[in-house]
Amino acid sequence: MPIKVLVIAIYRSAVTVRPEAEIFIGLKKQFGYDVTVMTYGDGEYVPKFIEAGIRVIDFFPEKKFSFKQVMRIRKELKEGGYQIIHLFNNKAMVNGIFASFFLPVKVVIYRGYTGNIHWWDPFMYIKYLSPRVDKIVCLVEAIRQLMRKNLFFNKDKAITINKGHDINWYKDVTPIDLKELGVPEDAFVIVCVANVRPMKGMKYLLGATHYLPAISKIHILLLGNGMDQPKFKRIIDASPIKNQIINLGFRKDALRVVKASHVFALASIYGEAITKSVIEAMSLGVAPLITDIEGNVGLAIDGVSGLVVPAHNAKALADGMLKLSNDRELTKRLGAAAREHIDKNLNTKDTVKAFDAMYRDLASTK
Repeated sequence: MPIKVLVIAIYRSAVTVRPEAEIFIGLKKQFGYDVTVMTYGDGEYVPKFIEAGIRVIDFFPEKKFSFKQVMRIRKELKEGGYQIIHLFNNKAMVNGIFASFFLPVKVVIYRGYTGNIHWWDPFMYIKYLSPRVDKIVCLVEAIRQLMRKNLFFNKDKAITINKGHDINWYKDVTPIDLKELGVPEDAFVIVCVANVRPMKGMKYLLGATHYLPAISKIHILLLGNGMDQPKFKRIIDASPIKNQIINLGFRKDALRVVKASHVFALASIYGEAITKSVIEAMSLGVAPLITDIEGNVGLAIDGVSGLVVPAHNAKALADGMLKLSNDRELTKRLGAAAREHIDKNLNTKDTVKAFDAMYRDLASTK
């Protein structure tokens, strides 16, 4: 009999959720899992699930906790005879964990960023530190170590499984003509794609441009929500290359802009864990310039598949920008090595195998 898994997650944006959604399609196709997904029925990945033979239930908990929502999930667990329920965000976790009480189902939850887990926080005991949870899938090793520090019992329930990618997902991405964006042909283009939050370290990325010579050919392209904040505008206006920093805002064709660039830079200062936007850039063969925060360990190997510089250090970022812009052959080699690194070490096939091993272990234990 195939292992039955109920997944509760949001699968609305196909590009955003692809690494996660493809895990369950892979489990279905490769190992014959009986997978049911509870998600919004209008999600972009829903047709792909159905095509793969995965049952989709048009339901997702809208509240952090609701007795009605709990009972809806519990009803499905009882009628479906699931061995495993996998929960992927806070609303799914709280309602799903409560729904699982006193039922013979293993509970798996997901953690994708570092920080904000504390044993003294009572709310953690209805989510990550709940004794009802059987496995915590951590995106990177730094998250697993954080979980272990805060778990009193069964510390081994926290395991590390990366969300792998497939470089073939990006084979049809065509680079945009940078002249459309006002970028000259001889420019050295550094792109950053991020929805601005404190953890992204944007003040350090923009601050790095203050260390660049005014005659530099470096152009900085900024994509994402929140880049137009006054505090960032002030940093840009004081930059010696202010006219070469272009805020493009949110764009649906962000990958085309990344593909046309020489370097992908992200100045994260905490919280990140093998950021998807960096993996996408590496999969496109674009050299990454990233910081040495715990969540980035293993994402790029310094000097081999990218440059890794100290966090909270605008000067180090500027030095990295200048090193790459002054040696375009090095940049090309790092970009090619970055793509190979993703293919060999962060491949979705390995993720599917790791999920299969975890689920089989859980399904075989009482």
